[in-house]
Amino acid sequence: MKKFFKVALVAAGMLFATSFAKAQTKIGYINFSQVIDLMPETKTVSASLQAFQKTFIDQLTTMNNEFQTKGEDYQKNRATMTDAVRTAKEAELQDIQKRMNDYQNNAQQQVEAKKNELGKPLVDKATAAVQAVAKEKGYSYVVDSSQVTLIVSPPGDDMLAAVKLKLGLK
Repeated sequence: MKKFFKVALVAAGMLFATSFAKAQTKIGYINFSQVIDLMPETKTVSASLQAFQKTFIDQLTTMNNEFQTKGEDYQKNRATMTDAVRTAKEAELQDIQKRMNDYQNNAQQQVEAKKNELGKPLVDKATAAVQAVAKEKGYSYVVDSSQVTLIVSPPGDDMLAAVKLKLGLK
């Protein structure tokens, strides 16, 4: 009988602890992209990234102009070319096109890496602010509403105003 009483007491304690834990769960949400967009540093990062991209765009424009010029020349003089010259010109055009594609792929990778490099401090700062507000206000979970669309969910609190205050944003 004593053993049964102990088991029942442990089971009741576990049920009580579970229901208490559920009562303590607090959910908040925030549009994380909006927080990043509101930060003044975002404009600086965006300007730097655009300047970085412009160098690649200028080079691709130059390569494309060369391709267009040589392509038009090829089309205009194709009928009068010998087979060997025509083959050489076609190979040259294919080479230019391949170089353009390779350059564009490389440029995209470099721009993405630069975007991550420049954006990481912003994301870290915003994440720290969200974590601080969540801790201060006792949130167990914070959902990024810019990336997640919940059809049905328990009610939560929008943390945007508190995070903006924490970051000193208007």
